[in-house]
Amino acid sequence: MSTKLFTKEEMEMLAANKYVKHVSAKGITYTDEFRRIFISEYEKGRFPRAIFEECGFVISILGIGRVESLSKDWRAKYKKNGVLGLEDTRRGSSGTHSDKELSIEEKYERLKTRNKLLKAENELLKKLDMLERGMRRKK
Repeated sequence: MSTKLFTKEEMEMLAANKYVKHVSAKGITYTDEFRRIFISEYEKGRFPRAIFEECGFVISILGIGRVESLSKDWRAKYKKNGVLGLEDTRRGSSGTHSDKELSIEEKYERLKTRNKLLKAENELLKKLDMLERGMRRKK
C-alpha cells in the first residue's frame, strides 16, 4: 500500500471518475470493469500508465508506484484465476467482514471451520512435541 495520503480535493477528483468504486485518504477501490479494461488493454501492449491516463486518472495524484503495483497485482491475479481473479469480492468498501452481516447458518459454518482448523493445529503441535522428545532421547 502506498504511503501517500490523498487530500480532500484529490479524493473528490478521484471519486468523480466512473472507474472508482470508493476512495479514502489512504486508498482507492477500482471497479471490476476498470480492472477488466486494464487487463484487456495491457494484453494489447499498452503501458499501465497510458491505460490509467486514458481512463481519466491523473498519475501525479495516484503516483506511478501505485500504478505499477496495481498492474503487477492485477496481472498476477488474472494469470492465476482469469477474469474472476480481477473481481472485488469484498463486501462494501473494506476487506473486513462483520459477523453482524452473517446469518446464523453462516456463523455456524464459520465456527465449525475454525474449530476444525484449531483441532488440526493441535494435532500438528502434538506431533512436533513428540518428535522433539524423540530427538532429546537420542542425544
